[in-house]
Amino acid sequence: MGADFSRARGSESRFSHWLRRRPKPQQGDADGSARLALLLAVAEAGMPIAPAAHPVGYRCSCERVGCPTPARHPISFAWQTQSTTDRAQIERWALSQPQANFITATGMIHDVLDVPLSAGTQALERLLAAGIDVGPVARSGDDRMLFFTATRGTPEDEDEWWPCELDCHPETMDEHPGLRWHCRGSYVLLPPAMLPGELDVHWVRGPENPLPDPLTLLETLTDACARFVGSAEQSDVDHESVAWPMGR
Repeated sequence: MGADFSRARGSESRFSHWLRRRPKPQQGDADGSARLALLLAVAEAGMPIAPAAHPVGYRCSCERVGCPTPARHPISFAWQTQSTTDRAQIERWALSQPQANFITATGMIHDVLDVPLSAGTQALERLLAAGIDVGPVARSGDDRMLFFTATRGTPEDEDEWWPCELDCHPETMDEHPGLRWHCRGSYVLLPPAMLPGELDVHWVRGPENPLPDPLTLLETLTDACARFVGSAEQSDVDHESVAWPMGR
């Protein structure tokens, strides 16, 4: 009996240890199902997606020291060819990587107009009030808003168009406080996504909304961004004019 008891205790101990070692998904079944449904809705709208890093506290799951865009970049360097709308592949990714964020590769089916949050909020109100068709819109963290549009494709005159590489070179992002146009060669983080600091990326208008031509939104967005940049620059001037005498 003692030997049987010891074997039973040993089996129980190994089983408990195995349970403790099993990876625990960040989300519950309900949240995981909702996440998968949102990802599949994006794929059904024709927008290709691929897995991305996720936050680990305030760090990035890629474990790169000083990662410049924690939880905002693809897992694979081959993200452009890996991106897909295949339902089975997306389900496999979502189930096997329950904490992963996802990116969507732009410039094939859709582009994204990426603007400061305050400018985007004002522009969205103006566009809807004017009866202009606005497609999917997402809020990214606490500082950006993403307007999803149909892609302009590749024009005959390459000098009239350019690939947006801002996400591929994140050190340049602070140099572009206004509008960023994500087209060929770029990507954006896709809702639903989690960011460090308990921030997230979520839909304001979902992917069920048809993708509009970007030119129908561009004037309003650029105007709102110009106002945003102008007010930010004026705020800096006002701050310096007040703070400088105090500093002396």
